[in-house]
Amino acid sequence: MKAGSENGDWALVQFKPNLDALAVRNLTRQGFEVFLPKIEVTWRGASKFVTSQKPLFPGYLFTRINLAAGGWRAINSTYGVSRIVTTAGRPTSVPESLVEEIRKRCDPDGLVQPEMDYEIGEDVKLQQGPFAELVGKILSVAPDQRAWILLEVLGRKTKVAVDMADLSRI
Repeated sequence: MKAGSENGDWALVQFKPNLDALAVRNLTRQGFEVFLPKIEVTWRGASKFVTSQKPLFPGYLFTRINLAAGGWRAINSTYGVSRIVTTAGRPTSVPESLVEEIRKRCDPDGLVQPEMDYEIGEDVKLQQGPFAELVGKILSVAPDQRAWILLEVLGRKTKVAVDMADLSRI
């Protein structure tokens, strides 16, 4: 029998710093259904740009628990977990609709995908900035609502990142 029933409620679990993978692995081994949405983050390292996946809600993940079964107290003693978020000694329930809406935006690995108003390869026109009025093709969309566009500038194809709000359909 699973510790976290599919019919149970979603609860919020706080994990220890940088131990999200350990917390997910150990909760899953105990039979709990776990959902840890992540986003891709890019930053400038010492000599190059580095991209990694970070939790959407730093320090927290969702776990489905069955309050009636009572096995949820084991979560607090799980390696990698700091505590289950409670109110008056009982786990605080997270609305099912909230978790499902986040899941709809995630790929199978839990990586949150950007909301796409445009299709990859679609021709778009830039509305603002130094390339205003130029037409290009969408190559990809980043989670921070920026799009990589392929433009032809002075006879050369150039890849530029622009804010999605600065684009319009042709």
